[in-house]
Amino acid sequence: MKKITIAIDGHSSCGKSTMAKDLAREIGYIYIDSGAMYRCCTLFCLQHGLIRMDGSVDEEALEPLMPQIRIEFRLNPATGRPDTYLNGENVERDIRTMEVSSHVSPVAAIPFVRTAMVALQQAMGRDGGIVMDGRDIGTAVFPNAELKIFVTASAQVRAQRRYDELKAKGEHVDFDEILYNLQERDRIDSTRAMNPLRKADDALVLDNSNLTIEQQKAWLLEQFRLKTAD
Repeated sequence: MKKITIAIDGHSSCGKSTMAKDLAREIGYIYIDSGAMYRCCTLFCLQHGLIRMDGSVDEEALEPLMPQIRIEFRLNPATGRPDTYLNGENVERDIRTMEVSSHVSPVAAIPFVRTAMVALQQAMGRDGGIVMDGRDIGTAVFPNAELKIFVTASAQVRAQRRYDELKAKGEHVDFDEILYNLQERDRIDSTRAMNPLRKADDALVLDNSNLTIEQQKAWLLEQFRLKTAD
């Protein structure tokens, strides 16, 4: 059976990564978290003092440092899922903090950052057999992907999921701050000049506001089977 490319796009904290990871494991495909790549760039900026007090990014200083950002995904034997590595260091937990979440959209909107990450993503997925999630996978990274999914959920539902996730990790978080952060990320992602978040014309829409993880999984598997049965 020919292996296809599966592109899963959608809003922040709508469960894209969870469903993409589960689907990839179920069908034996490689999972690539494009959002983690932009989070790595953001963490790099924070580590190197490239984000100013007002939240803006020192783009002039960042651009020549881009070749120093090396991103890998390595399988974690304990979880059966890939962890994200930045310059040889496991940063899976570090890139999921509120500090990174608060700055990732401005970093991801920088054209030379997007150009570098899109090139890397296309190189990772050139042979198919991958599931990749993000904001512009079906529109910019893999416009010819055989299966495209656009995931959405209400901002309130997404904020509650993010709040529960961070609380479970022992972080002290505020629901209203998370909701505001999500709404700002939605605004920035949807209005940026280069490759804004939008549904590809041929993408299937999945509103998972009221779906369980098992219901999502069943729906995704059915779409995969329908597509590969052609």
